Amino acid sequence: MISCKPALSLAQCLCRKKVVREESVEESHLCRCLTTIDLIALGIGSTLGAGVYVLAGEVAKADSGPSVIISFLIAALASMLTGLCYAEFSTRMPRTGSAYLYSYVTVGELLAFITGWNLILSYTIGTSSVAKAWSGTFDTIIGKPVESFLKGNAKLNSPGLADYPDCLAVCIIMLLAGLLSIGVKESTRVNKLLTAINILVLLFVIIGGFIKGDIYNWNIREEDLMNMTAEAQNLSLVAHVDNGYGSGGFMPYGFSGTLTGAASCFYAFVGFDCIATTGEEVKNPQKSIPIGIITSLLICFLAYLGVSAALTLMMPYYLLDVKSSLPTAFEYVGWSGAKYLVAVGSLCALSTSLLGAMFPLPRIVLAMARDGLLFKVLGKLSTRQTPIVATFVGAVISAVMACLFDLKALIDMMSIGTLVAYTLVAMCVLILSSGLDAIIAAEIGSIFGLVTLLLISVAAVLIIWRQPQNQTKAPFMVPCIPFLPILSMCVNLCLMVQMSAATWIQFSICMAIGLLIYFCYGIRHSVERHHRQGHCVEGTFGNETSADENKDEVI
Repeated sequence: MISCKPALSLAQCLCRKKVVREESVEESHLCRCLTTIDLIALGIGSTLGAGVYVLAGEVAKADSGPSVIISFLIAALASMLTGLCYAEFSTRMPRTGSAYLYSYVTVGELLAFITGWNLILSYTIGTSSVAKAWSGTFDTIIGKPVESFLKGNAKLNSPGLADYPDCLAVCIIMLLAGLLSIGVKESTRVNKLLTAINILVLLFVIIGGFIKGDIYNWNIREEDLMNMTAEAQNLSLVAHVDNGYGSGGFMPYGFSGTLTGAASCFYAFVGFDCIATTGEEVKNPQKSIPIGIITSLLICFLAYLGVSAALTLMMPYYLLDVKSSLPTAFEYVGWSGAKYLVAVGSLCALSTSLLGAMFPLPRIVLAMARDGLLFKVLGKLSTRQTPIVATFVGAVISAVMACLFDLKALIDMMSIGTLVAYTLVAMCVLILSSGLDAIIAAEIGSIFGLVTLLLISVAAVLIIWRQPQNQTKAPFMVPCIPFLPILSMCVNLCLMVQMSAATWIQFSICMAIGLLIYFCYGIRHSVERHHRQGHCVEGTFGNETSADENKDEVI
């Protein structure tokens, strides 16, 4: 049996918790320079990516029709549940590490490593996929010269690889990695500029859509659908017309279609969690991080709501082009020139989304390396107090993936990793608020909730509700404990079980690689293990004691 030292069993090693001394909560080896506005812009830029230009059209045509605005509302409420959990933890633990750190101080080392590894996978795949989308969009705008050249001179013919090496994606990843290594303040300045341009473009789309829109498109009669093929032929849109458009009206596919659309829209709000990784770089983290998370989610919801409403008012939902819905809609109403403005907005949105995926990755790696669970060299800082080694290692891996691989099959795996982190954060809030025993009941409630045993679920919630409450107050706390965290966990679990078997197999392989690293390296080099072999002091978080934290190396 593996053991980290003679006095501890393997189970005790896996469950040991990180202890953060009360006086060290505000300590930071990174540069504290970010303001509340910086965090709001970072959250908006990460969350309000290119999906706002594409997703509304896809969901409206295939799932929801005009009721896509209800789908976004439901998705926003579900995301806000997780956002509130992140907001509370960020006030209790204003340090870098996000969900990884929250798990480490509440549920133990192994689950913390799993959370951190999931986040690393998610951000790496996210960086690669957004970079490929950026290169594809830019290449399309200039007439696809890059694609034509590389397909003709460097075509890849192996299964699982891309059609050609995406050199443009590599260039944009390494360019932004250089920007991130210069300093966090410089990075956020660029992010604020691009986010401002994106929001201005979206305001134009919303205002233009309401000016040129027709309320009739929200109440299309069923008999009108019978004539849609003829209309599509006249508009040369036959390629965008399919069979089965529901029964017309505001909810042509019924409320079930609206809920299906909400599941797709949920992923439009993924990205706000990057704010929680800035705990050691914010001037006033206990105030700024909760405001940043909640405000950015609210603004993103209003943007998605406005764009989806404008889009479905401008054009009948069944004629929407799922690949370029906004340019097609503006052509439909006679504003063809607007497509160039939309293209600029798309590039800015992709750029901020890429920056938002690359920004938290080295900070998660830094936190894990600082705790000894990943290789020590990854925790080194530059003289400008940025995690320079982790930044470039993450960028190189993401660039290789973007250059060579077909990432379509990996996108769902990225979603699993994010949902696992979201679920564990909600679980950690329950532990802090109601005690360890409550989480057992929470898990029972979540599992049984998925198989329609409503009475057992209600009973489990009531048991948790009656647990003794943690009297320690934080500047921000999740309301309606334990109901909101449990609801958040249920939503996340429901979304996870919808993933395909192939996605779960890929996810399992990646998790096996991560666990191999942990059991071969992390479990023996864990800082918490060495703290327990030395002198101990009382800590605030966790039920163990710990020595002084290791210091970051600076290069």
